[in-house]
Amino acid sequence: MAWLWRATAKLSLAASAVGGGVTAALIATSDDPETALKLCTTVPHRLFRNAVTAANIAFDYEYSLWGLPEGSSERERIKHEVHLRSARKLQELCFMNGGIYIKLGQHLGQLEYLVPEEYVWTMRESMLNKCPVSSYEQICDVFKRELGDTPDNIFSEFDPVPIASASLAQVHVARTHDGQKVAVKVQHAHMTDTAASDHATVELVVNTLHRFFPSFDYRWLIDEISESLPKELDFLTEAKNSERCLENFHKLSPHIANYVYAPKVYWNLSTSKLLTMEFMEGAYVNDVKNIQKLGINLHELSILVSQTFAEMMFKHGFVHCRTKPQLILLDHGLYKELDVQTRTNYASLWKALIFSDSNAIKEYSTKLGAGEDLYALFAGVLTMRPWNRVVDPSMDHLVIQGNDSDRLELQMYASQYFNEISELLRRLPRVILLMMKTNDCLRAVNNSLLQGSSLETFFIIGKVSSEAVIEAKLLQSKSLLTWLNVKLDKILLEVRLWGMQVALWLLQLRKALPWSNQAL
Repeated sequence: MAWLWRATAKLSLAASAVGGGVTAALIATSDDPETALKLCTTVPHRLFRNAVTAANIAFDYEYSLWGLPEGSSERERIKHEVHLRSARKLQELCFMNGGIYIKLGQHLGQLEYLVPEEYVWTMRESMLNKCPVSSYEQICDVFKRELGDTPDNIFSEFDPVPIASASLAQVHVARTHDGQKVAVKVQHAHMTDTAASDHATVELVVNTLHRFFPSFDYRWLIDEISESLPKELDFLTEAKNSERCLENFHKLSPHIANYVYAPKVYWNLSTSKLLTMEFMEGAYVNDVKNIQKLGINLHELSILVSQTFAEMMFKHGFVHCRTKPQLILLDHGLYKELDVQTRTNYASLWKALIFSDSNAIKEYSTKLGAGEDLYALFAGVLTMRPWNRVVDPSMDHLVIQGNDSDRLELQMYASQYFNEISELLRRLPRVILLMMKTNDCLRAVNNSLLQGSSLETFFIIGKVSSEAVIEAKLLQSKSLLTWLNVKLDKILLEVRLWGMQVALWLLQLRKALPWSNQAL
């Protein structure tokens, strides 16, 4: 065990040594040097706190599991306890540091296919509902810097108590001087100052842990944050994204454009750290009780959500990376633009997954970066199904029931292939990781609405992805013969989809018949 103590000591010493460099960088890059100087005292403390927590967790795993036979019931029991203790330690660290750490915690809560369930549920239960809240004085400081006055003067009414708070910002209800009710998103005070230093400290801890514990490789997560965080901190980018999103639906998906909406932006009251939008009444997409009170059919809502994001991924190439009634899309800070080749390959992969085409799954998984050695694992992570189910020709081969048996199967799958999944996530391009994150969010929404996944959801994905592939081929066709071949493919595809639709109706009819349910 001596090597572990040495690793812990080195990690703590590295934290102390780097602390001075990080704080210097904080002052140099800050748009408010005086405030940054005040924050400098907190950076070394955060770095040291990170190192101690990471070392503590690592030691707990090594010490608690020492000498216990692999696969034994005793080891599994102790491992569950260590997972739970470690998840709570990590949760406490995220809350103490705030900001980017909350984002990390939220992301871990979505990685069902990689991290133990104790981490997933601990982070899910806390990170989405207990985010930090900036004081009204801090909010006033942001307003003065951004718009030159306090919110009470800029608006005729401004509620100092936020209606929602997230990792990077919080939302207040206000009313403009012409009587319009608006939602005002305000970035947490000094977020820009602390983000750069927090990123550096997290990167140091992750890289150091990977050096001493090679199986712990979350460096891909740092790369993703490096790319996405600056976009999320610029609210003007978010405003532009929301308008482009609606424009795409009206131009490229007019058949559902009337069912998808994004709030109007008040540009004269918005900056990179303040975003003023039209206030919209509604319910969260996973708030089943309130959705039902509004008289909205959960099955119809699930279909609309699936179709909306399928259109964005496979046809628009401009994807909301967060989650008939009208679907109001909020939080437009993080979008990812897919180039035509990536979008076509991703659509082709999903088409292959829906139709159980193993050769095409291998071809397009490899083209997207999974490699010929990990293509089956990539398909499993995307669908949350083992390979034998992925290539099963039955119509419902990708449907997840959401029961205990399914959950146990997924946990075993994740544990068995932990190292391979880590390598896959390191290997895949950032844009595909964000598509996977969107996929995880959609799966969570479907699970909330339907207690599992819907066969009709996969039919929609198959239909939209197939249409996108046909459209791409038509654009690329350079001869009449090629054009005719693509048109023939389209006719054959429509026949196949029609057959799937008929089979789907028959399955639904069978389930609806009382005698059929008794037989089942």
